[in-house]
Amino acid sequence: MKELSLHLLDIAENSINANASHVTICIDENTLEDRLTMSVKDNGHGMTPEMALRIVDPFTTSRTTRKVGLGIPLLKAAAEMCNGFLKINSQPGEGTELIVQFQRSHIDRMPLGDMAGTILHLVVGSPTTHWTFKYKVNDTNFEFDDQIIKAELDGIPLSEPMVLSFIRNEISNGINNISINEY
Repeated sequence: MKELSLHLLDIAENSINANASHVTICIDENTLEDRLTMSVKDNGHGMTPEMALRIVDPFTTSRTTRKVGLGIPLLKAAAEMCNGFLKINSQPGEGTELIVQFQRSHIDRMPLGDMAGTILHLVVGSPTTHWTFKYKVNDTNFEFDDQIIKAELDGIPLSEPMVLSFIRNEISNGINNISINEY
């Protein structure tokens, strides 16, 4: 994968497969400490400590459709190549949190990519899941919570073109406003 947003999409889809009803995706850009930290936290079925340790092995996967799972191992390798790390915290019945950190300015760090498109895909593709997206640059925050929009829509499908456009613009503008204010 060439963009971090695609890695986050893959991890969030793992949360859906773990029957999570609430998934929070966080991105924290700290320009002062030169760190980019991303996390995906869910309330899905979780993993045993042994499985959480094995999940970084490309030949370990919980999917039944294939025998390898390259997403997390590749993300871990990319983070370590950029002076960072990948950590997984999980408990059966409580959910999972994956945290990955990069040196923000590292020449080999993948670009963030289309976060608005990634979040939009998740919200529309899994409408029964509660999605929260938090984006932070230094001390400035943006938060998108799909429950607010879903309550306002009162039964109007998320797939309506005007709704899709609104959600994409809301996320894009939130990210762009923070980026403009902090740089």
